[in-house]
Amino acid sequence: MEQQESSRAGRAAGRGTYAVGDERRLRILDAAVEHFAQWGFHASSLARIAKDVGITQGGLLHHFRSKEDLLVQVLERTEQHDRERFFLEDFSTATECYANLVRLTEYNAARLGRTRMFNVLAAEAGDPGHPAHPYFVRRYAELVTVMSASLRRAVESGELKEGTDVVEVAEETAAVMDGLQLQWVLDPHRFDMASRFRAYADRLLRSITTEHTGLP
Repeated sequence: MEQQESSRAGRAAGRGTYAVGDERRLRILDAAVEHFAQWGFHASSLARIAKDVGITQGGLLHHFRSKEDLLVQVLERTEQHDRERFFLEDFSTATECYANLVRLTEYNAARLGRTRMFNVLAAEAGDPGHPAHPYFVRRYAELVTVMSASLRRAVESGELKEGTDVVEVAEETAAVMDGLQLQWVLDPHRFDMASRFRAYADRLLRSITTEHTGLP
């Protein structure tokens, strides 16, 4: 009996240890977002990030092997969250696709730190030697692939005009989203990113749909 109770207590202690570790790991990731947003990757310091979390740099390196590993984990966590929230299912129409992108833009408008981080790292990652360079190359390729596939189905269904260059439209849309995001980060109280993107999406759909219809 005592042995069983001891075993149960050991498992409970183990779960508690894992929970503490998971919570600390999430706090490190959240702190890293703020540091990468403010200073970029190269000027950010693991020691300062660890201090903000209330641990030593050695404690941080227990969870992440290096600053490069921490950066990749921050980006992958953010991407996974967005994929699960906005891109789990294929869109049945182009209108549905753009309505979903409007919702994503509205969501990003509530995440100033994350959005600022994205802008800073995307600019830095133009250097092929930057640790985030492969991530951003892959991200844009996947975004254009997903969007152009939805738009291609819309052409085939007759929703969009025949001859619409779906890859060009997808690339333009990605550029507009990121451009509006950059302007918003510079002055979030004055610039309404979500309404600007909605207006763009509505104009675009009216120009490429066969019935000249925009967003609902």
